[in-house]
Amino acid sequence: MMGYIAYFNVVKGSEIVRSPYNARQDSIAERIVRGKILDKNGNVLAQTNVSEDGTETREYPYGNMFAHVVGYVDQGKTGIEALSNIDLLTSNSFFLNKIKNEFQDKKNMGDNVVTTLDAGLQEAAYDALGGYRGAVVVMEPSTGKILAMVSKPDFDPAGVADNWDYLSTDEENSALLNRATQGQYAPGSTFKVVTALEFMRENKDYDSYAYSCSGEITVADTTIRCYNGNVHGDEDFRDSLAHSCNTSFCNIGLSLDIEKFRDTAKELLFDSGLPCDLSCSKSEFRLKKGALDGDRMMTAMGQGQTQVSPYHMALITSAIANGGTLMKPYLVDSVTNDTGAEIRKNKPKKYRDLMTSAEAAQLKDYMTSVAEYGTASVLSGQSYTAAGKTGTAEYSSDEEKDHSWFIGMSNVDNPELVISVIIESSDGTASAVNMAKQVFDAYYYG
Repeated sequence: MMGYIAYFNVVKGSEIVRSPYNARQDSIAERIVRGKILDKNGNVLAQTNVSEDGTETREYPYGNMFAHVVGYVDQGKTGIEALSNIDLLTSNSFFLNKIKNEFQDKKNMGDNVVTTLDAGLQEAAYDALGGYRGAVVVMEPSTGKILAMVSKPDFDPAGVADNWDYLSTDEENSALLNRATQGQYAPGSTFKVVTALEFMRENKDYDSYAYSCSGEITVADTTIRCYNGNVHGDEDFRDSLAHSCNTSFCNIGLSLDIEKFRDTAKELLFDSGLPCDLSCSKSEFRLKKGALDGDRMMTAMGQGQTQVSPYHMALITSAIANGGTLMKPYLVDSVTNDTGAEIRKNKPKKYRDLMTSAEAAQLKDYMTSVAEYGTASVLSGQSYTAAGKTGTAEYSSDEEKDHSWFIGMSNVDNPELVISVIIESSDGTASAVNMAKQVFDAYYYG
């Protein structure tokens, strides 16, 4: 019993106290003015304004821009406001100042949370997405730092209480849903990097693969065509990915061992909880032993019943960029007191190897071809190098309706940024790779 009590106080007690679900945290607000949330450069993302009569108002200087990732404090708490609630309601002010305030019946200032977010990149991603529904996630693959996370439709976090009835019942827009971490979409051709990895694992001579694309493939009663009716002709494995040849990947999918394919998907975190500080949906790989040929083909090219979030695709891309190793993603860089003195700092940690370094290097090489001469060639010829994979995911029986995807990285030899973009209902009028380019350009060109 004594051993458990000691364990509880040292280990579990801290977790329970810090849990955003601990209602007792809010009682601390009677003595503490909620601290600030800052971006990595000190820009204020959330702060509490105290009027002369003592009324406290939580303000969000960037308005809707950080709505989902920073969150709100009315009608419950979400985002970083929930994640770091106890830090924001803890005061590590100079002890003499705290004593003075207590004698004067004044509140002490809560600690500040310095995030990994970059307001400049967040703004670039927010502006790039424009009026479209969708999400953008930007990460630093070598550390796991989340630099930007945008979801639209969005909302004003300062006006949640006033607009709660509408926000909580508007199913058409679902503005409160963080599409970056909670959205569930068919991955489209971005999933071809997963199929490619499995094909490489099952075929040591994958570089000798050859296929002749006639623009469509028919097996049993299922016919699948290449996007826009393209006929790619003779292609090897590299060109199949670079040109995002549906028929070639259907051909590849028919050759794969379903159980081994499921194992690879599981290694890439499908059907399991994702490392995530925020509320996050589980991705699903549903292809099972004995599946029909049509389902095998659809799954291989990223359609079928596979479901994934933009955040998850960012994690897979980060592992590819970082030599196969996924660093533990995180949003809070450090906690400081009201004068800026550092109280606690988080450091990068390895989460898990999702693939070997050789596999990651080969996939990165193939993804470079996508940017050099394939479907993401808009990224070629820049001062920075890029690699990635485009995707188009049909979401209805109307073949004209689709989502646009892009996953990728910049500065390929030593990747600095990883990005995942989805545009809902793009219908050919908007391109996720073009939006990714806007973010890369903002980072490298200012």
